[in-house]
Amino acid sequence: MTATNGEFAGKVVVVTGAASGLGRATALAFAREGARVVVADVDAAGLAQTVDAVRTDGGEALAAPTDISDADACISLPGKAVQAYGQLDVLCNVAGAFRFDRAPDITPAGWDKIHAVNVRGPFFIMQAALPHLVESAGSIVNVASASAFLGHAYLAHYASSKAALVNLTKSLAMEYINTPVRINAVAPGGINTAMTASSVMPEGIEFPLLMRYVPLRGSSDPEDLTDLILLLAGPRGKSFHGACINADRGITAG
Repeated sequence: MTATNGEFAGKVVVVTGAASGLGRATALAFAREGARVVVADVDAAGLAQTVDAVRTDGGEALAAPTDISDADACISLPGKAVQAYGQLDVLCNVAGAFRFDRAPDITPAGWDKIHAVNVRGPFFIMQAALPHLVESAGSIVNVASASAFLGHAYLAHYASSKAALVNLTKSLAMEYINTPVRINAVAPGGINTAMTASSVMPEGIEFPLLMRYVPLRGSSDPEDLTDLILLLAGPRGKSFHGACINADRGITAG
């Protein structure tokens, strides 16, 4: 059951990518701590399942089907939360696009799709959300990747987009440093989700290059990462601003 006196009781939280995986786990974690969650994803059926899960657990949720690659849809998303609940306290940009490609096979459309979902969409959501978050002394948590800190074979489009998201997090943190809003990121390694499980390896790759990125301690489950996201989003994380916390089971350690 949702905690009526939880850490986020009375708060309104927007979570993208919430139809499954880490996004769904994040939405459920916030709801258990008392937040009203607005869940966004291009997958409307998956969103409905997330909303049902929140409500079954005694929480309150609103589905906001959103294509994160559509800038206009992103710009309108924060306003839906404010219209429904009168405020916005936390934004979590969890949605991401991911695929393996050999560099010669990456098309302009494929490149643009990855960067639209992983960088452009989060920027325009943040741009629209920031006036509300400044007013509420709220916070933003972006989900980057360990790939932002490594040269990652067969993920040139994805890794570059996540590196851009890390720098976007830091740049906005500096621009808003004289306001009460906090802007941070987390950088997971491999996560056990349907998206990663369904990844297809392109023909002609060198598998020893991929093995360089396989975590020796295995991949994380989505629920392993939600405590960190909630820490950065709430008052316990007041010392964090412009940070990107690696939670990759040691991938980037050496």
